Amino acid sequence: MAWTDIPTWTLVVAKTIMETVRAKDPATYEHCIRVSRSARLLAKAAGLDEMDQRIVEFAGLFHDIGKIGVPDSILLKPAKLTEAEFNVMKSHPEKSVQILTPLTAIEFYQRLIPGVLHHHERYDGKGYPACLKGEEVPLTARLILVVDTFDAMTETRAYRKGLPDEVAYRELKDFAGRQFDPHLVKIFLEARPTWTEADMKIFAEMNNDVLKRAG
Repeated sequence: MAWTDIPTWTLVVAKTIMETVRAKDPATYEHCIRVSRSARLLAKAAGLDEMDQRIVEFAGLFHDIGKIGVPDSILLKPAKLTEAEFNVMKSHPEKSVQILTPLTAIEFYQRLIPGVLHHHERYDGKGYPACLKGEEVPLTARLILVVDTFDAMTETRAYRKGLPDEVAYRELKDFAGRQFDPHLVKIFLEARPTWTEADMKIFAEMNNDVLKRAG
């Protein structure tokens, strides 16, 4: 299928979903935006074709939308979560899929589901929700995990300061083959320092497409 085959009404719904996320928690919305554009750029650097880049991009955009179903007392807590609270937070991938399910009659949205559902699986099989291991983890999910974790590490939150890029790069390298696909970490570490202008341009193109077709 081509990008132009995606019905306009689904783009309107997608835009509405993201506005709901922004109203619930602007920080989660902004995180999703950053992960979306970085995921597409990593997909491009990994050699995926244009449509697969779009799939990774939109899976990244929607990966955390299930957090709108997490209680504010947990989602917005200005401190580290307890184990019980973290277990509630871990339900967000399934909640994200539940939100997207009405759109999955459209092939494009159906193809987003593996990346959204499994973006917290680990390469060593110790992730969630299905404890998938290695290449059992969908490629889209493996791509998103790298950029999602990098963004989370470098983002300043109420209870901690974000790490410098170089420290976050070292963390990714140290956990390659355990938490992350080592091949994708290598690609990310080589490509990421060149993205500052390119990622803004790519996301602007996607955003303009959505606004133009949904307007």
